[in-house]
Amino acid sequence: MLRSFATAVPPLGALLRRYDGPGEPLSCEPVTLGLLNRGYRLSTTEGAYFLKHHLDGDHRAIARQHRVTQRLQSLGVPVAPPVTDAHGETVAVIGGDCYALHPWIDGRHRDGAHLSTLQCRRLGGLLGLVHTCLEQVMGRTEGDGNGREPGAGAAGYASADPEDTFTLIDELLALVRATRDRDSFDLLAEHRLLERRTLLELHADSRPPPAVAGGWVHGDFHPLNLLYRGAEPAAIVDWDRLGVQPRAEEAVRAAAIFFVRPEGALELTKVRTYARAYRNAVGADTSELAAAVHRVWWERLNDFWILRWRYQLNDRRADPQFAAVSALAVWWTREYEAVREAFAS
Repeated sequence: MLRSFATAVPPLGALLRRYDGPGEPLSCEPVTLGLLNRGYRLSTTEGAYFLKHHLDGDHRAIARQHRVTQRLQSLGVPVAPPVTDAHGETVAVIGGDCYALHPWIDGRHRDGAHLSTLQCRRLGGLLGLVHTCLEQVMGRTEGDGNGREPGAGAAGYASADPEDTFTLIDELLALVRATRDRDSFDLLAEHRLLERRTLLELHADSRPPPAVAGGWVHGDFHPLNLLYRGAEPAAIVDWDRLGVQPRAEEAVRAAAIFFVRPEGALELTKVRTYARAYRNAVGADTSELAAAVHRVWWERLNDFWILRWRYQLNDRRADPQFAAVSALAVWWTREYEAVREAFAS
């Protein structure tokens, strides 16, 4: 008998009929990690799969992601391309919803605290490999979905306007203060909003200019999207944000997630090892990384996505990340020169 869970089961019968010999379903259990899509561990009489329900439903974009991962695999990038159905398709549209079946990868997630010096070096090299291989497989044939080619859309890489951020801070403060039965999260949110407004007033003249060039990036490279088998990366997953962005900024954003400590500081020794390996892999110079550090720092100073989810969308899934993320922006501002040196030395 099929075991499932409280929410609706995906249309397994209609889905599996599209494939040659997938077996009969035995269980379908939700994978709780991740915020943007729904995932399931599907076990059948023939093996195990990762079943992904793409909530955005953009068939064309999903199929492109699948083509990209297939090409990257041929270049030696550790990925988990989807299973092709009996008609050569990788996206199943059932009842207006998009599904994809991937091989199940036995592995675990590792953040920076669990990475040795050698593994930090390999992580930076891996992201560099992703970027250089994406440049090979995408070339100038795919576009970024908005009609732009890499390096052509500088206006698309403008930095946050602090005046817009001040308006958002006021809106969020009003929502926080209107919350009934305020808890410790609400108190911390109010404190961080007031603190961030002060920091922005002090650093408003540090707004970086638009980035002048971009390249193809994964778009969401962080510990929950990288599976390890033992000490080695087994698969980079979740390519939903594949697109054209300044590449070095993805390297900085990834480090700010992998190597952040619970109190909001970065493990700069590991960052330095990672960053050197990334620079060597892509041939980036130190000035490119220094500029990326400045832009991502500014981005973090102006970003309140977790509070927008909670107070504007009533979505609390990201709440556990808020303490470290909000502390990082303050710590990074205080340790700005040390962070830039770690990435660019």
